[in-house]
Amino acid sequence: MFRGKARYLEKLTSRLQFKSVEVGQELEGSSPPSVFVGKAGYPKVYIGPMMSVQEESALLDLPEAWIDSVKSNAEIVNFRLQLVRGKQLTEIKEENSFVEKMRDIVLAKNSVHVDAEFEKKPRGTFFHEDMQPFGPSAALKNLETENAKYHPQLEKAYYDTDLKARDAILQLNDKGLLFSQIQKALSVGVFGRKRARRLVPTRWSITAADSTISDASIEELKHFPLIDTFRVYEFASLKNYFSALLMPTPWQYEFIEAFIRVLGQEIMMFSDYETHFKKKEYASIGGCYYSARLAVAEALEREEKQAGAVIFRESYPGYIPLGVWNVRENMKKAMQQVPKEFSSLNEALAYMNTKLYLPLHRWMRQSQVLKSVRQQRTLASFG
Repeated sequence: MFRGKARYLEKLTSRLQFKSVEVGQELEGSSPPSVFVGKAGYPKVYIGPMMSVQEESALLDLPEAWIDSVKSNAEIVNFRLQLVRGKQLTEIKEENSFVEKMRDIVLAKNSVHVDAEFEKKPRGTFFHEDMQPFGPSAALKNLETENAKYHPQLEKAYYDTDLKARDAILQLNDKGLLFSQIQKALSVGVFGRKRARRLVPTRWSITAADSTISDASIEELKHFPLIDTFRVYEFASLKNYFSALLMPTPWQYEFIEAFIRVLGQEIMMFSDYETHFKKKEYASIGGCYYSARLAVAEALEREEKQAGAVIFRESYPGYIPLGVWNVRENMKKAMQQVPKEFSSLNEALAYMNTKLYLPLHRWMRQSQVLKSVRQQRTLASFG
């Protein structure tokens, strides 16, 4: 199923027509700060800074701000394509001056001034379902960066070489650091015990951070009492509608997404789920599964409640794959809303049926968790 979704979104992105920024073989500007680590050729990977000709480029790599400040998918794509990727081939455990520069960039509190010289003129664009798009790329011939002032909390974690990476991620999240700051630091080997530090491909580091934080929240919320009603949380933006159904059951989770006539007349549905116990295999629908789970699990942990959760996502014509931040931030917004509350599952589903484009029976046919909950409640009535 993951291959099916991946191929579907690849076909979608192949039709996109956006123009990247034009730069020559030299670039003077700034990094937001941001570094991209590829996965091709692992354990040797291409790593390098994301750069812009703008001197202040923070918003270009700050997805936590985009839902509130950006009006359309196209606007996000257009400013992301202003970012140029420089790259250099590096072994994941290699320590050299270039890797040190990448860590300096990621640890920086603000945008970092850069002077870059490329082997050839940067070209191309990059789109992926899990990661934000960006503009042209090329191998670096030379890179100079200014001395950056470190973010104090990231700096503390960096110099603590006895602190496990998992503990660093959770501590920084508890202190209110942005997810994007934590994820980028993880990708360049800022966290962990000294001998265990290594570069982590950006795509993997996003899922690792989502999974680490949500796993910890789920461990906690399993000790809390159940919610006492059926709740529906909603939010819509950027050609997406999200609806989260929370049920008074022990923790279980499912993410269902429907792409509705995004390419033509097609309706494509993808889903995956977990029971009360931790999911062992990687989710078949990719990183969005963990991004949505993080938003729901953290909200329940804050409330000190437990629930089962089924998330419904519809994407409409004009939708563009922008990365799993889109799911994470939309779901965080949804969980901040005042929910609609219902005394029964049927009442909650009837309400959701009035808001979703696809009829309820399509979702019920796709959902494993709702089938199980309905069956359990039917059996309980006989008891």
